[in-house]
Amino acid sequence: MNSTDMLRLTLHTSALSGMDIRPKNLVRALAYQAEEEAPEAQLLASEADFQTVLSTAHSTDQLVELWRKQLTQWDYAENPTWTGTDPRTDERRHAALVLLGVSEHTQRLLNSLIPVPKASGPVVISDKFVPWYTPQSQQGRSWYWPAYRRLLARKGWSESAIAGLDAASDRVVERLADPTSRSAYQSKGLVVGYVQSGKTANFTGVIAKATDAGYRLVIILGGTLNLLRAQTQRRLDMELVGRENILRGASEYESDYADDPAWSRGEFISHGGLPSALGGFDIVRMTTRDNDYKSLLQGIVALEFEKQEPALPLFDPRNLHRSSARLMVVKKNKTVLTKLVKDLNKIKTPLSEIPVLIIDDESDEASVNTSNPNKPNAERTAINEKISELLRLLPRAQYVGYTATPFANVFIDPSDSEDIFPKDFIVSLPRPEGYMGVQDFHDLDSPIPLAERTFANSNEKAHVRDIYLSSEDDDTALQQAMDMFVLTAAMKLYREANGLGDRYFHHHTMLIHESVRTADHRELRGRVQKMWWSAGYTGPSGHERLRKLFDTDVAPVSHVRSDGFPVPPSYDDLSPYIGAAAIRIGGDDQPIIVVNGDNDIENGEADFDKRSLWKILIGGQKLARGFTVEGLTVTYYRRRTNNASTLMQMGRWFGFRKGYQDLVRLYLGREEAMGRKDIDLYVAFEAICRDEESFREELRQYSVLVDGEPQVTPEQVPPLVSQHLAWLKPASANKMYNTRVVEIHSPGKWEEPAAYPSSTTDLRHNTELWLPVLEALSTTPSTFAYHFDDAETHHRFDALTGELSNSELLPLLRSLKWDVEGRFDPHLTYLEEISRSSPPKVEDWIVLAPQQMARNKQLFIGTSSRPLSWFGRQRRRGEVFGAISEPKHRAAALRIAGALPHGGNAATEQYVSERRGVVTLYPVVEPEHRSEVESSGRINPGKVVIAFTFVAPASARSSDGKVIRFSTINSADKRR
Repeated sequence: MNSTDMLRLTLHTSALSGMDIRPKNLVRALAYQAEEEAPEAQLLASEADFQTVLSTAHSTDQLVELWRKQLTQWDYAENPTWTGTDPRTDERRHAALVLLGVSEHTQRLLNSLIPVPKASGPVVISDKFVPWYTPQSQQGRSWYWPAYRRLLARKGWSESAIAGLDAASDRVVERLADPTSRSAYQSKGLVVGYVQSGKTANFTGVIAKATDAGYRLVIILGGTLNLLRAQTQRRLDMELVGRENILRGASEYESDYADDPAWSRGEFISHGGLPSALGGFDIVRMTTRDNDYKSLLQGIVALEFEKQEPALPLFDPRNLHRSSARLMVVKKNKTVLTKLVKDLNKIKTPLSEIPVLIIDDESDEASVNTSNPNKPNAERTAINEKISELLRLLPRAQYVGYTATPFANVFIDPSDSEDIFPKDFIVSLPRPEGYMGVQDFHDLDSPIPLAERTFANSNEKAHVRDIYLSSEDDDTALQQAMDMFVLTAAMKLYREANGLGDRYFHHHTMLIHESVRTADHRELRGRVQKMWWSAGYTGPSGHERLRKLFDTDVAPVSHVRSDGFPVPPSYDDLSPYIGAAAIRIGGDDQPIIVVNGDNDIENGEADFDKRSLWKILIGGQKLARGFTVEGLTVTYYRRRTNNASTLMQMGRWFGFRKGYQDLVRLYLGREEAMGRKDIDLYVAFEAICRDEESFREELRQYSVLVDGEPQVTPEQVPPLVSQHLAWLKPASANKMYNTRVVEIHSPGKWEEPAAYPSSTTDLRHNTELWLPVLEALSTTPSTFAYHFDDAETHHRFDALTGELSNSELLPLLRSLKWDVEGRFDPHLTYLEEISRSSPPKVEDWIVLAPQQMARNKQLFIGTSSRPLSWFGRQRRRGEVFGAISEPKHRAAALRIAGALPHGGNAATEQYVSERRGVVTLYPVVEPEHRSEVESSGRINPGKVVIAFTFVAPASARSSDGKVIRFSTINSADKRR
């Protein structure tokens, strides 16, 4: 850069430095700064000069970067006083440029070089709060946030990414209580990110801003594993606490990070001196990388907060802003948390005066109370009880949970004041730029026909490889996955040698996840080790397999998805790197690391912070929560679970894959491999994706204020949670005690209610509702049948038939009595919904009453002269029957409703219609009344259960594919 360019940059830097609050006339600001400079500065202070430079500038020029930073700050500013436009819009950018007073030509040049960032901002569902946190209120006090912002810029974060983090962290901090307020308030919130998507960066920003604002005790609940806690401690020490706070006067070699390569490379943030000596405040660590919180004994003074004005409370600004902050990262462990509670009770500083921030990482794990609240005298689970105890002790504590799987948190009882329900706010973070998530492995709602999908237009074809096993000892797919691991390793080495520089890819890993059992891991390790040493990667057989895999998979995918990164023209160009890749992985005779417990992790084998890892990892549950598998490129995954939260957390293949996104492969167990036709891991992950996106979209829709008022508050959020796959629940059963189902979508599904009342009055009421329908049935039965292509027998039965319009059936269903009030409401909500659509998705219902051949199975109900077949059934659990229907009755009903293809039976086919449902009736006689029926052939209407099943039209689907929606049981409602 020559002297003229440097002078111009100086002028613009000085001019923009005076525009922190609002844009001002640029030419006047430049002219004012030029008065202090050399005479030639006057020529550089004109708009004409600015235009000339912009017309030939590159997007990475320093002057452009300076303006990118400033324009981005204005683009992202929330509710600025100088405009009423929305952030990240063309209107916001235009408003800023108009205030700068530049011409339309200059505006076009700036917008061309620095486009308006249109990325989504955070979505907030919030109760009302008292505004207190503004950039203006924090002027002169910020220390750690500006330092963190500078660090992110040095790490290569784009200005828009930093601005996005700034905005998102503001949305959290502004909803905490004002730490200097005389009245204590305890806010609770939840921040929802994506799996492995940078949630730590967000809460680091929140901690930086919160401590700058006055929070003086920060407690981070850092997972349930020692390594996860240590990883969080290291990240905060490196990017927030800083070298001077770590050393506190000790020598470099006395640091707990003296053996950390990043420490010696100078990657830990430096404040240029101890912050308290430079006008800031210190952060005192109460935990270190290697040591969780320990009882302080005589060192209890370390938790004492100094007061410059002893007569005033700590939260008074005259004390607060001159006091050091304390920070601790503690494991979610009962013993550790008990020590912390014990020590807090010992300190002399009144706990009611300390502004506290509690950050709960992976807040849906261990923190949620999983005790059944319906059991008498149910006690809280251990970790939840300790968190509750902390919140009771610290009235100024603010609780913020972070998770990518939020359902367990929003299902907490909102009225349990001692629990962690996010009563004040829920913030949904936007999907970060460059993040590879579940959507990148699926073709959701793709308009491209299956036969026309290619590596270029289909995420599934590009990244997902199916595992179909002929037997349990079939290792064909596993061998191919290992071959892919070696090929992609060679591809990374090729890219390093062709423009990316040495060691661009610090880690390269493969994950094998088949089971949670440690015994299985040991067996699998032996099997994989044998396969590795027999693979012959440097011999003819190995090269033959790799060449074929390269030509049919790696090369065609990378040619269309490499995003400009180098791709070898042929396998011959890649083959020189195969041997080096194999040596990098297995040169130490340890190509495999088993990670299935703290001991395996703590011995340093899987510590990504201390060394470069090019390894195959075998693991289970310990790899499924919070553990970031760095450099993960190939995943071989066959383990199934039955709830969405656990399954999503197992998706370690989600994350940032800069430089190798095209190389990522997921080998996934499909339906035959799992032994069940109704279970498919790929389908399960697609359903999770829909559940997640549906929840986020609902939050986005309801986050818009109406007349300045929130449409919903956090306690109204649970009905927004839905389920797109019937067997895959949002969270584990012990985290759903407080939930109730509010709607069940069942197009083309056989639904069989089983919880009927037992009182004579209720049974009579129901029977009398159904009697007109029974009386209107045909007098002679029709024979229904369905023939499955792969079955040897027909599903055949006789049934009386009838027909009900939808307007006749719905009032009847609304009037039925159940064992408990509202039992049928989730189904009824769905049936009402498909009736209200325009046009209605259901018009009428065929009624079937299956008939049995045996004469002693006929009965007359009350005074009716119509004989009907009855069915003997028994209640299994309280009021609930077991199966009522018979399997042979189902196929014909499903065919009539359009859920099955043509079944080869004319009697069935004549009833098939697109908007038609089926109701099947079963008069049930329980054991205590059967002798009465068998002797007289009649039964009192109060002694028969008119059970029924229904199949809604298969075409009556919701537009968003939801299957189930949930709500939370609020204990306050029970007390009213």
